[in-house]
Order: sequence, then structure tokens, then C-alpha cells
Amino acid sequence: MNTATQTCVEELRGWLQDRLSTTTSVREHHGRDTTFHPVMPPDAVAFPHTVEEVQRIVAACAKHRVPVIPYGTGTSCEGHIAALRGGVSVDTSGLNRIRAIRAADMDATVEAGVTRKTLNAHLHGTGLQFPIDPGADASIGGMVSTRASGTNAVRYGTMRENVMSLEVVLPNGELIQTGTRARKSSAGYDLTRLFVGAEGTLGIVTAATVRLHPLPEYVAAASCAFGSLREAVNTVIETLQCGVQIGRVELLDAVQIDAVNRYSRLGMQVAPTLFFEFHGSEPEVAHQVAMVQEIAASHGASDFAWAERPEDRTRLWQARHDIWWANKGLRPGAEGLPTDVCVPISELADQVEAAQQDVAAHNLIAPMCGHVGDGNFHLCFMVNPLDVDEMGRAKGVYTRMIRRALAVGGTCTGEHGIGHGKVEFLKEEAGAAFQVMQALRYALDPLGIMNPGKVTGFPV
Repeated sequence: MNTATQTCVEELRGWLQDRLSTTTSVREHHGRDTTFHPVMPPDAVAFPHTVEEVQRIVAACAKHRVPVIPYGTGTSCEGHIAALRGGVSVDTSGLNRIRAIRAADMDATVEAGVTRKTLNAHLHGTGLQFPIDPGADASIGGMVSTRASGTNAVRYGTMRENVMSLEVVLPNGELIQTGTRARKSSAGYDLTRLFVGAEGTLGIVTAATVRLHPLPEYVAAASCAFGSLREAVNTVIETLQCGVQIGRVELLDAVQIDAVNRYSRLGMQVAPTLFFEFHGSEPEVAHQVAMVQEIAASHGASDFAWAERPEDRTRLWQARHDIWWANKGLRPGAEGLPTDVCVPISELADQVEAAQQDVAAHNLIAPMCGHVGDGNFHLCFMVNPLDVDEMGRAKGVYTRMIRRALAVGGTCTGEHGIGHGKVEFLKEEAGAAFQVMQALRYALDPLGIMNPGKVTGFPV
């Protein structure tokens, strides 16, 4: 800890007292995400309970030029919370108040530390839901910062479409409000979208107003197996082209199904498999199901298994959400290196096949899953981070996967974000626009204290 940081920490301790921690275990916890990235702990962790306290913490860090690393629940994948240059981690879990539920307007205002499951529990009995589901019980602030999406994105969109306005503490400690609760606006720059996906590099989100959606009247889920990944993907493409309003559709390859069977004690056929969910009235769902069955059958689908009871649907989707832990069971002791690209839907079949072939050619274990309804898919490499050769092979496959995606108009990340691991890929993807991003960041954070090293890298 350098002198400036030590002075800042002592200043913060003077009024935060036991809500400012410098213990090793707390610091390491706040420097570790869910993946293979090395632990990079901050010098101290602050636990504010109010927005005013966040402002005061950030202002103190700005005065002493100490890095600030926003922290939600630590479920990110790209090293977003690593303290690359030390500093103070600001844990927003204490900002946990649901300020307002407005059922008539179908929106809610919540503080950044509220998790998506907490919000949905609070909505029980209203007939409404907050449907963005990245799998983990992430905080709303963290989901805003990474522009999260997940399994429901094909129907409900991502955080980008579901955040109406934000309350943000800027790098100088000033508090601003972006956007309004109006359903549309032509007033000035869209600052809300600027902060959605900024990964804590432009300020700390302290509250968000989000859209709510009606709970569907009727829900049915199904899984079906295919002879190849291409047949499964083409089923999804044709389903979307026919205008079927599916609620969710997920693709798991054979290796992923094997892992899910072992971990969740399912007995599914070990083959490329689609998980579908249909929302609507009972007649609407019946029509959707009939169309999808016909389309899937034309692409060689087999083993349709239905889950109409809530407990059966929950079991099916919980198995999908548990694939991280299921994958660890494929190679005990290994670490997970999750990947994430998104491509135009017409390119998806070629992209997933190429990725799978590259994995096999380099003798790696990398189950594949994807939110294929919006062109997003993931490989999860199970690797030994200490094995230089293996890590080199995995990173080579991943690099080629990203560059193939970029070559067809795709992106290096559909939902995980940039963090510090994908900065070079963002440069390739954005081209000259990368300098515009850097300029925007410098304009808001001239001291370079907000989550340094992430998204646009370090100042040059």
C-alpha cells in the first residue's frame, strides 16, 4: 500500500470504522471472480450503506488519486473486479433497498445491491417479473455494469433494453440521474446507455429504474436431441424466421449434456440438445409447440421430453444454470475458462461447428452452450492454469473463435463484457471507435481512478 492509499484508507476508516476492511480474507474475496483469473485484491474494502456514503468514498479516493473498484456480488467472468493497481473496492451490497414498485407503470426503482432474485421475490403477487436472468443471482448494479442478459434475452432483451434510468456517482463524487421513467425520450444524449455496460469505468451505479414484464399466463418447456449441432442451430433459425415467439431456447452440445447428466442426475440422450420454453396463453403455447415440433422434426430431432409442471421446468432450467459446476465435474481440480461470442444468427451454425472442430483438433475439454436465439454461444475450457502448453492451446482456440466472429460481423462478447482480458479484442472490434471510447472515459475520469485497466485499458 503506497502512502497516498494509506492516507486515503485511514481517512475512510475514520468514519466508516468497521465497515472499512483491510483483512486479507476480505480483500482476496473482493479480488476474485468466478473464473480462472488470478486473485488481485484491493488494498481495502469499503461497505457503504447509503448513496451519500458512496459519494464520500469516491470523493476521498479522487482527492488522493486512489483507484476505485465497484463490487456487486463477484459473479462476473472477465476479471472486472480485479484490483490491477490496488485501491479501494466499494462493495454495494449494503445498497439493498427497493425504493418503489409501480405496478401500473410496470417499472421498479431499486438500489444497486438488490439482486434479481430478491426483486422477483418482492414482486410476488403483483403478476409482474423482472426477467433478465444471467444464471447467477447477480446484483442489479452489476447486471447494469456488464450489460447482462441470459436465457430470457431472446424474448425480453438484455439489460440495455430493460434499464430506463440510472443514479450514478461520478469519479469526482458527484451524483447524477440519467434518463426518466418515460417509455421514450428524445432529450439529449442517451447517458443511460453509456453507463449500461461501462463495467464501473465511468462511475458507480447506485440505483436503477428497470422495466417489469407480465408473468406469462401459461408456460411449457421441452428438450429435444439432434444428430448434429448444425441441425439444432438450423431448427432455431427457422423457428425465429417463422415468427414463433419462444420464451427461451438454449443449445447444449453432447459434452455439455454428459456433464449435466452427471451433475444434475438427468438421463438425457448424450447428443446436441435444445432446451425450449414457451410463454403465452394455453392456445398460443399449443400453437408455438406444434410449429416447433414440426420444424425440429424436419431437422431430425428426436427424444422430445416435455416439462409442463413448474417443478419439472425448474429442474430442467436449474440443470442449465448449474453447468459451471457440472463442467468442473468433468475434470476435478481444473479451472474454468469461459468464453463468449455473439454472431448474426445466420452465421451461427458455421461458427459453432468451427469452434467445436478447433477444440477437438487441440485435444481440449470445452463443453459448449449457447443462448442461440440471439446468436450467443460459449465454450467453457476446463484447464490447468499452470500448464503453459495447455493454456496456450486454449487461448489459441479462443482467439480464433473471436476472430471468426468478428469476420462475420459479430462481437467478442455477447454478455460477459470486456474486463481486462478482452481489451485487445475490443480494439480489433471497435477500430477507430476505440479512441472515442478512451476520450469519453478521460472526459469523465481524467484522474483514471475508476476501475483502471478495464474495457479501454490503462491511460496512454
